[in-house]
Amino acid sequence: LERVLMNLICEVEMKKVALSVAALALAAGSALAADLPSRKGPPVLPLPPPPPPMWTGFYVGLNAGGTWANSNNVTTTAIGLPGTDWATFAPLALWGNGQEPALSASGVFGRGNNGGFIGGGQVGYNWQFYNNVVAGIEADIQGIASSSGSGNAFSVAPSGGVLGGLLGLNWNTAAQYRSNLDYIGTVRGRLGWLFTPTLLLYGTGGLAYGGVSVNNSFVTTASNPGGIYRDVASLASSAFSDTRVGWTAGGGLEWMFWPNWSAKVEYLYYDLGNVTTTAFSVAPPSAFGFGTGLNSWAHAIQTTQRFNGNIVRAGVNYHFNWGAPAPVVAKY
Repeated sequence: LERVLMNLICEVEMKKVALSVAALALAAGSALAADLPSRKGPPVLPLPPPPPPMWTGFYVGLNAGGTWANSNNVTTTAIGLPGTDWATFAPLALWGNGQEPALSASGVFGRGNNGGFIGGGQVGYNWQFYNNVVAGIEADIQGIASSSGSGNAFSVAPSGGVLGGLLGLNWNTAAQYRSNLDYIGTVRGRLGWLFTPTLLLYGTGGLAYGGVSVNNSFVTTASNPGGIYRDVASLASSAFSDTRVGWTAGGGLEWMFWPNWSAKVEYLYYDLGNVTTTAFSVAPPSAFGFGTGLNSWAHAIQTTQRFNGNIVRAGVNYHFNWGAPAPVVAKY
């Protein structure tokens, strides 16, 4: 029994020693780990705020380019008018009646192109949203150099009168047409997409206005190839000058090449509508009619010209960014 008790006491003492050694080893390991370099990551900082929209705000700029017209024809319609002489009414008048010289003035004739160099300025405001979408409004006005278009026409109509037909009488009308586009401006909306933060592709459309003027003149005579008969001439003219309002549409590309500075290229189609003028042509009785008024005539001449065309221009803008939100300063 004594031997058994001694063995138990020895086993207990040995376990105490082992536990003490293990505790000492753990304490030494913790102390050593505390002295080793830390593998803890850097502190997590909040992300910097995104940059403010660079396109939002007011801008002003200059532009220059060229313009050319789409419609270069003049449509002329003339109508014979009744007068004080019976020849105007008679279906078998000696020389003809007012409708025949009117026919000599009718037709579609060409004129020169309303085009030339343009230059002016623009002002506008942009809103940038959804990061890549830019909407805005822009107004501009340009002067035009060498924008007049002119043309001459000569037309002939045979006489239907008794003596006129026997003599081979013709009615001849010489016409000169001149039109001018003095200036053109627009007020347009713009909507575009940013392919990069500095490159904007946009479409645009809205109101167009321009100063237009028209001057037409006509000379109508009667003659036959042999020169046996030649009647006096009638003269007529018409004019118009005013501001016309229409519409415009187009598109362009704008590049922010420097802080607050951008350059653009742009195409616009404009249409200011038609301008119609009326002239009245009256010829007095000729000496060949012996003062009877048998060969006098009268007619009204109506001309229509359309003012529409194309604009290609380049420009530069300075952006004030007054309307842009202030940048957010991050706090850490």
